[in-house]
Amino acid sequence: MKQNWFYRKSSIKKLYISALIILGVVLFVEYFIILHPHFSIEKIFGFHAVFGFLSCIVLIIFAKLLGFLVKRKDDYYDM
Repeated sequence: MKQNWFYRKSSIKKLYISALIILGVVLFVEYFIILHPHFSIEKIFGFHAVFGFLSCIVLIIFAKLLGFLVKRKDDYYDM
């Protein structure tokens, strides 16, 4: 059985490297953007990158918990 490219070790390493490069670019660009913070916490350097990362983690955890609540048995649609 052929594995999906997502599960290959070489692909996982490339995904990690890509994510770190994107994070570095976002943090680098933040030096050149004039931010207009509404709250004092938004003045912290890298806040938006950290907030986005934590938001993604919360969404993934919520999706996993929701999956347990609405999960059906494998033979649910069998007659």
